[in-house]
Amino acid sequence: MNLRHGIHFGYCTNIHRGETWAEVFDSLRTHTDAVRRRVAPDRPYGIGLRLGATAAEELSASTEQRDVLRRWLDETNSYVFTINGFPYGSFHGTRVKEQVFQPDWTTEERLIYTNRLFDLLDQIAPPGQEISVSTLPASFKEFIRPETAKEQRAAIRTNLKACSEHIEDLRERSGREVHLGLEPEPLGLVENTAEVIAFFQDLFDQAGPEESERLRRNLGVNYDTCHLAVEYESPETAVGAIRDAGIRVSKIHISSALRLQPTSEALQRLREFQEGVYFHQVIVAQDRQILCRFKDLHDALAWSAEPSVELGDEWRVHFHTPLHTKPEACFDDTRDHISALLALYAHDPGWCHHFEFETYTWEVLPPAMRSQNVVDQLVAEYGWCLGEFARYGLA
Repeated sequence: MNLRHGIHFGYCTNIHRGETWAEVFDSLRTHTDAVRRRVAPDRPYGIGLRLGATAAEELSASTEQRDVLRRWLDETNSYVFTINGFPYGSFHGTRVKEQVFQPDWTTEERLIYTNRLFDLLDQIAPPGQEISVSTLPASFKEFIRPETAKEQRAAIRTNLKACSEHIEDLRERSGREVHLGLEPEPLGLVENTAEVIAFFQDLFDQAGPEESERLRRNLGVNYDTCHLAVEYESPETAVGAIRDAGIRVSKIHISSALRLQPTSEALQRLREFQEGVYFHQVIVAQDRQILCRFKDLHDALAWSAEPSVELGDEWRVHFHTPLHTKPEACFDDTRDHISALLALYAHDPGWCHHFEFETYTWEVLPPAMRSQNVVDQLVAEYGWCLGEFARYGLA
């Protein structure tokens, strides 16, 4: 939906299962349209689409299916403005973990897939509509091997530059504003503000003046409020540093992380959040100074049981929690990061136009935190988000 200052806002459909185009389209007609009818029955409704590689290839190959999709969008007064291109393969009901970072930007597969998403967006989004794709933070730190790091980083730069050229061609043909956002995530190759700035500065420095200008225009950051909160960053500092470095903020993901004081009761209850599908990175801090990082929740819990370890005074867990309600007793969340970001934006609006919320963990939430109906949860999350936008004069 359209909000003030040219904001387009929606939820990311990665909450729903669907790897084939038929499955994705069924979820749009079943769940997304049910949400639309309750939150925006009389206004244009923006959709943040998730298309994995299989669905993207099928939709790209079928003019008929694209025509069907466009007709459905027209009939429901809906439009697609962004695609989540981070998860390439299966994203629900199977082990995702580190596989969500594969293939990474060292590979041609990632480039082909991302370019295909841009081409599809150009064909299904309203004429002239600004479009964006979000993607992984280049790679996963463990994938970059010391003996081949130089070559891997060079491949990443080469593929991102090729994507930028594809975006530039699309911009010139369509007259649209088009951009790609790399999404910092804990233990990703790019995971915090300092690494964002170093990564992009290296990319810009190894390009000529004209190419550097195109890169700054076409590539940027997908700022996920859960991820940066898990890193104990503040939006004022993070956004200010990113923008001061001349790096575009392509899209903002509104999401909240799990937060706790590591008491014995809280750590015991935290075991209920262990599950086998997604990574739940943990960062431990004392007085907001990071002490240690863990790849997954079970690693952190095993460490906490060792004798004489320094547990710190706060843990932040990469586990997206519902936006409309606080977690159960013993836990807190990082919704204050979202509110601070919106307050910052309201003071100086216009530097990002694409906002979406994503609580893709719905299926794996502990039962006490999960609505029995995904549509009800999404409607409730819309209510909280729109309330925050209104609070800061953005709705």
